[in-house]
Amino acid sequence: MRLATLPDGPDGRLVVVEDGSARAIACRTMLAWLDGGDAALGPEEDWQPEQAMACLPRAWQFLDGSAYVNHVALVRQARGAEMPERFWHDPLMYQGLNLFTGPRDPIPSAPDWGTDLEAEVAVLTGPVPRGATPDEAARAIRAICLLNDISLRGLIPDELGKGFGFVHSKPASALSPLAVTPDALPYDGRLHATVHVEVNGTKLGETRAGEDMTFDFPTLVAHAAKTRDLPAGTVIGSGTVSNRDPDGGPGRPVDAGGRGYSCLAEQRMVETILDGQARSPWLRPGDRVRIWAEADGHDLFGVIEQEVIEWHKLD
Repeated sequence: MRLATLPDGPDGRLVVVEDGSARAIACRTMLAWLDGGDAALGPEEDWQPEQAMACLPRAWQFLDGSAYVNHVALVRQARGAEMPERFWHDPLMYQGLNLFTGPRDPIPSAPDWGTDLEAEVAVLTGPVPRGATPDEAARAIRAICLLNDISLRGLIPDELGKGFGFVHSKPASALSPLAVTPDALPYDGRLHATVHVEVNGTKLGETRAGEDMTFDFPTLVAHAAKTRDLPAGTVIGSGTVSNRDPDGGPGRPVDAGGRGYSCLAEQRMVETILDGQARSPWLRPGDRVRIWAEADGHDLFGVIEQEVIEWHKLD
């Protein structure tokens, strides 16, 4: 089942998308459906993807992991820092903003922010009890989507230097227009699909989401629920999808025959490792980002397509 949210108040109106048409769902919102609400369908109506909000505009909680430990390893390698062994066995995770922008909403940027995209896979959960096992967590995963985790790299070092986590450097992220139930996807705890990323029409990444994922989604959800109940409407992100080269190298650009990168930071890290310095710029006003995922030539979640704009204070 493919689900989308159309504009109608802050949480929108939930529809099921089938063969170019949409049908309203009785429980009305994605939050209600995730909580086990009535899934009876209404009459058909036109489906216009460009009108879609984030598939879940307001979540109860957003927890973002770093399941592709290769990404963390490259960060450490570029800095000349040792990679802690525990990172391969104990997931990294932080708590982010639980409001999501739409797939076509702009990305505000300022010159010193170091604005970056991060193409991720995310799961939407029903209720998860505290201390859930991975098997119990797997049964609570109700839908899967794409996430563009906006990261302001220029602000991260100062925030992490305080020893208290992200706030300013992690603004609202965008969710794909469609969320899809696991039974309708090539999914076995990992999504087996290619995540495509373009910046200004140039291919940045064609990474494989099902490969090099150290921690699968049931493991991430169970980790998040170790000491807390997770309410229905929790979003768990995978972290940046990241692949190494088959020969163990740090990853080549797409135009050099590699799978490329799901964020600019990783591209810059590889440039630093290979050439001693980063060359690629961060996102700037006027840049356009496109993120989508395919399996067997089929688009899975629709397209996240955002333009970077100059930040200004809202009136």
